[in-house]
Amino acid sequence: MKLSSSYISVNRIHFRAYHGVDRQERITGSDFIVSVRAKYDVSKAIESDDVADTINYARIYEIIDKKMQESSCLLENLAGKIGKGILAEFSEIEELYITVEKKNPPMGGEVDCATVELHLINDKTF
Repeated sequence: MKLSSSYISVNRIHFRAYHGVDRQERITGSDFIVSVRAKYDVSKAIESDDVADTINYARIYEIIDKKMQESSCLLENLAGKIGKGILAEFSEIEELYITVEKKNPPMGGEVDCATVELHLINDKTF
């Protein structure tokens, strides 16, 4: 068997957090949903069945949770902080996809969510 590519994902993590351009948003808070998808080689974990040989989902969650507690005005800034935090800890990640959704953003109309998506390339892996 030859592994072509591999990913680990943590999807649709729900948070109540305090991000937004308007001061009131940073006081009252909003609902957010964060998903990440990391490309890296899982070959060792396939063989070993040992969590030490992979990227631990729980640790990814902890990094995201910490960054969600740091107030940002922009979703772009928030997603960037999440990406930097994950890549700083897991240098073996080749690419990282991050989606941050803000539920019911204050836009004057009925909007399900506003979303920012980042695709980051870890230049330390090449």
